[in-house]
Amino acid sequence: MSFSHNSFFCIFMNTRNRGKNSGDDQLFGSAKVVAKLQDAIRDMHYLLSRGFAEKASAELVGNRYRLRARQIQMIKAAAAGAGEMARRKAKECAPAALAGKPVYIDGFNVIILLESMLSGAYIFKGCDGCYRDLSSVHGSYKRVAQTDRSIELVALFHRQLGLSKITWIFDKPVSNSGRLKQIVLDYAQEHELNWEVYLEFSPDKYLAALPETIISSDAWILEHCSSWFNLVEYLVCTEKPALNLVAAYKD
Repeated sequence: MSFSHNSFFCIFMNTRNRGKNSGDDQLFGSAKVVAKLQDAIRDMHYLLSRGFAEKASAELVGNRYRLRARQIQMIKAAAAGAGEMARRKAKECAPAALAGKPVYIDGFNVIILLESMLSGAYIFKGCDGCYRDLSSVHGSYKRVAQTDRSIELVALFHRQLGLSKITWIFDKPVSNSGRLKQIVLDYAQEHELNWEVYLEFSPDKYLAALPETIISSDAWILEHCSSWFNLVEYLVCTEKPALNLVAAYKD
């Protein structure tokens, strides 16, 4: 799929990059560090599976392995207890199950994760099979060099699986959410895609209450939604992008 030169693009190339944080190579980039993080997640998985609170478990494991704050953030994102893993697996949809069906996308969660993946930031595959990153919008979203390609990948997924419709849900309180909504709508109009975009004050609760399939890696949404699809896993398998993937969990 290729883009045409139209109003969807900025006149000047957007050179802002989601990318890595300074120091991430030291925190996540060596085999020795990854092995330590995998051991930490294994221990946290053990604690969560036995009913320990996430905060207490992360503090205990972080102290044991002398982890930095950003590494603790990563193991919290990647870890899950046995019960959580089983519940999420039971609600995960296979690609073939989506043919002719509508899906709802957790907009910022998906866009920022894809932007991070495409920009060479570290991506972590957690206990539940979901891919996550350490980026966030911090109240304001800024378009980056990878935004257009991220939207294109969602369009590719839409066509390959024959979806009937995609509805994007963005956080209304986040600055520039309206601009991103228009970018997505303009792309859909140009490429004749059945997409809708809505801004919601509480998108997590909105998505979790829907009977349709959700695309998100947010743990709370995965726990409460009816069904979900692992979009990034699908794209990694089908498109095989170059990425800095840390398999954050090992048996």
